[in-house]
This record gives sequence, structure tokens and C-alpha cells, in this order.
Amino acid sequence: MAKESIFIIEDDKSIQEVIRFNLAKEGYQVDHSEDGETALIKMASKTPDLVLLDLMLPGVDGLEVCRRLKSNDKTNNISVIILTAKGEEADIVAGLELGADDYITKPFSIRVLLARIRVVLRRKSTVETVEEGALKIRDLIIHPGRHQVLVNGSEVELTRTEFSLIHFLAKRKGWVFTRNQIIDAVQGEDYPVTDRSVDVQIVGLRKKLGSAGDYIETIRGVGYRFKD
Repeated sequence: MAKESIFIIEDDKSIQEVIRFNLAKEGYQVDHSEDGETALIKMASKTPDLVLLDLMLPGVDGLEVCRRLKSNDKTNNISVIILTAKGEEADIVAGLELGADDYITKPFSIRVLLARIRVVLRRKSTVETVEEGALKIRDLIIHPGRHQVLVNGSEVELTRTEFSLIHFLAKRKGWVFTRNQIIDAVQGEDYPVTDRSVDVQIVGLRKKLGSAGDYIETIRGVGYRFKD
């Protein structure tokens, strides 16, 4: 049985109860809140493994909750799955750029939700437990174990998705990957994002990397590769 802890932030009590019941049945430790501010206070004292986050919340909205979690050293490793009725591309991109691990739109299937939770927790466990050597490419250093990227000795703050993206490409220098291959590798198969969101992630990543951003090369009509 699962033992990970999951925090539900959802103001619709009927949806919250259904999720709580099914998570508990799977063996997860479950806590909850109907608003973002209370949830942040609770999570500051007891950090969960994963958060299920609605966007349309009273008071502090879901995107702001995600931003605060990912900008705090004590909570930035918490996995976040956004679970919301807002399904526009702009909403999905905004959530991913803030560091969310997955984005599921309502109405949703409980079986699919549970499967997505297992994938995110498994991916998190792999990142935390597998020890890999650091990659050094010219003035760029990637430390998988530390989840850290340095450019000219200075640390670059990246979201979980941005780190996974650059690590995936850098480990396979010279190989060209389509946007769909990048989505599958970084977020898992059938992740509900568009080709355009990959482009947005790349643009943001290049900007953060500064001069090292040029190492990520656009292959017109195909996708991206990390230069040899």
C-alpha cells in the first residue's frame, strides 16, 4: 500500500470528498484545505509529498499557491498536480511555467487521476534516489542529484520541468528530438500539453541560461537538440 502524503486544495467539498475517499483507499495519507492561505500555513509545518491543486480558490488562487510553493526552499520539492476546470492553453502553460508536474482538467476520471499521481510520485522518487554524475558542458554544469544547474559558476534557478528538459537534452548531445518526444520524456506519456507549450518552455529556459541558452538548438520543422 502507498504511504506517501497528499494534500488536497479544493473548495468544492463534494469533489474533495470523492478524492479523499479514493486516495485513502489506496493507502495515501491525506490532508486537505478549502483555501490556499490555510493550505500554505499547514504545509509549512508538515510538508506533503504531493499537492492536488485547484486554481479557482477563494482568497489566494491556485497559481499563486503554486508560485509560493516553488519559490520557497522548504516546499519547492513538493510535487504539484493542478486539477481544475480551466483548460485553456494559456492556463496550462502558466501552471507548467510555475513548476507544476501535471495538469488535469475537470471533469476527470478517478482512475486516471490515481494513475497520474503514481507517475508523478514515481518520477519524483527516481530523481531523489538515483545518483548520477554531474554533466559538464563548457561553462554549464548540471548536477542531477542536487537538482542544480550552474553557468559560469553561478546557480540558475529552474523549475522542475525546466531542469528535466535541459537534463534530458544535455544527456543526449547532438540528438534531435521532436516536441512530442520531449513531452513524453520530461512529463510522461499522454501529458496534456501542446507543442506550443514546449516552445514556451524552451524560450524561458534559454533566457534563464543566458549565454548557455545557445546550446539548445532549434531544428526547424523537427524539434530541438543540445549542440555537441
